[in-house]
Amino acid sequence: MGKKTKKPGKGKEKTEKKTAKADEKRARRETKKLSPEDDIDAILLNIQKEEAKKKEVHVEDNVPAPSPRSNCTLNINPLKETELILYGGEFYNGNKTFVYGDLYRYDVEKQEWKLISSPNSPPPRSAHQAVTWKNYLYIFGGEFTSPNQERFHHYKDFWMLDLKTNQWEQLNLKGSPSPRSGHRMVLYKHKIIVFGGFYDTLREVRYHNDLYVFDLDQFKWQEITPRPGSMWPSARSGFQFFVYQDEIFLYGGYSKEVSSDKTGSEKGVVHSDLWSLDPRTWEWNKVKKSGMPPGPRAGFSMCVHKKRALFFGGVVDMEVGGDVMMSLFLDELYGFQLDNHRWYPLELRKGKSTKDKVKKSSGRKRNGDDKIYSTEPEESVANDKDDNSENDEEADDLESKIDGISNQMATTMTGGNGDLAVKSEGKPQESSANLDSKISDMPEIVKPCGRINSCMVVGRDTLYVYGGMMEVKDQEITLDDLYSLNLSKLDEWKCIIPGGKDGSLQMGDAVALIKGEGRALRRKEKRARIEQIRASLGLSDSQRTPTPGESLREFYKRTNMYWQMAAHEHTQHTGKELRKDGFDLAEGRYRELKPILDELAILEAEQKAEEAEASAETSTKKRGKKKR
Repeated sequence: MGKKTKKPGKGKEKTEKKTAKADEKRARRETKKLSPEDDIDAILLNIQKEEAKKKEVHVEDNVPAPSPRSNCTLNINPLKETELILYGGEFYNGNKTFVYGDLYRYDVEKQEWKLISSPNSPPPRSAHQAVTWKNYLYIFGGEFTSPNQERFHHYKDFWMLDLKTNQWEQLNLKGSPSPRSGHRMVLYKHKIIVFGGFYDTLREVRYHNDLYVFDLDQFKWQEITPRPGSMWPSARSGFQFFVYQDEIFLYGGYSKEVSSDKTGSEKGVVHSDLWSLDPRTWEWNKVKKSGMPPGPRAGFSMCVHKKRALFFGGVVDMEVGGDVMMSLFLDELYGFQLDNHRWYPLELRKGKSTKDKVKKSSGRKRNGDDKIYSTEPEESVANDKDDNSENDEEADDLESKIDGISNQMATTMTGGNGDLAVKSEGKPQESSANLDSKISDMPEIVKPCGRINSCMVVGRDTLYVYGGMMEVKDQEITLDDLYSLNLSKLDEWKCIIPGGKDGSLQMGDAVALIKGEGRALRRKEKRARIEQIRASLGLSDSQRTPTPGESLREFYKRTNMYWQMAAHEHTQHTGKELRKDGFDLAEGRYRELKPILDELAILEAEQKAEEAEASAETSTKKRGKKKR
């Protein structure tokens, strides 16, 4: 979360400003004398000359992890399922853009990187696509950006890497797709299928919805054109493309549309439609979304594991306070069941150690007043009562542990009907500056932060998430961390490679800025942080988000049906086991959001206290003036 920018004025003034700015940028692009840094043709020619000097393949073992990057590709080596292949990407340091053409191979078991340097390598690129087949990696398209982002070169070249010899070969074949980036490419049997993308002509950005097929047996390209009257997805880039049996799914994406008014201004469109392509007939059909789908967003990542597709990340731009735009970078994980087309949130299950601790400490006797379920004489209902009582005790036990912040706030704030009343002469004794030490008492939840344009791949029932980009205020943060999640257990994220430096800000600093930690917030920043938290919580589904002041028992009572449905999607349990699974998911979500909710309570209390103090000072000054 972070980006906040003032919107320009309204009406005629707004239109004139935007038109003038666009004309100025276009004129600068087309007429200004190119500096050596911006002459893309000269840069690529120099790269080509350097490549020509390479005479043999060089493999450098046990090298440092790749530098931070986004819009790269990450693939599983089909010859070795415990090896990841990383190629290309880009990095923006706040001033210049760097585009990479390096090739890395990462051994997951040894946790070692290899850097491969080969003759006749592809030129650097980002926003390209890569697939693997047999012992080859195939790469198509992408873009090269000038350091000041004024000029772009889109590729239409097609490359093949032999994973046994690390030798590249360019495939110059007729009928290939036009130059583009932001497209998507998948493998279906012995065919590579390419759809969509965009091309920046300097004067305009052109989006595609064409479909191409490359036959790996015949080494031929073929364009698939729509039949008259047939359904077909609209032009877009940045969508996700994935295969299951004899179906190819397309989801989401981004494009720009020209407004119908006289100004002809462009408006960004975030797509959230879902399509299915039959590769035997090349017919598209729109798929109705069912279950609990994610909200519209851009820049998310997806990959397939067995009978489900996994969905992570993305960004949503939303207005806060009427004149401020905020970008919320999401860290939600969803599943899409490929056989019945149902969406559901993938909530992590509690580990055994956590369960044992909770159950051991929950054996205390409780007063009957704390029970939240009614009792009936029937045997089945009695069983439910016992089960719910157990969940009730677990909820209260966890609540006693993770409510440390709220308990310590008891002397300064009391709640009534959801409102906070401030004591101690209007000044809260606990401030947001002390929040770090209180949150640190809670067990830390390891998970990748919200991001866009990250790489996601599955190997041996393990999901890997690498890199990407996020923003803090107006600063882009490019990531270089690597996380894994065991998809059989779904118990916890593991950080394989922690985030390093991106040249100006460490990942730890970025997270601290997101959470508002590290220093006392000034009034203006405090208001912005409160709006930020409210917007973030409001964006999430109310069924999976506790409300401020809500205990774990109250949260689970309100949302238990949702959590049982979510648990059933990936456990298929019923009865008592299903209720326990649902409670575990609710507890994990509550634990994750409790520090943010408590921070919101503290900030709102401080804000009210400061407003009361300012009002008192104003009244005192007025009385003083009257006396004089």
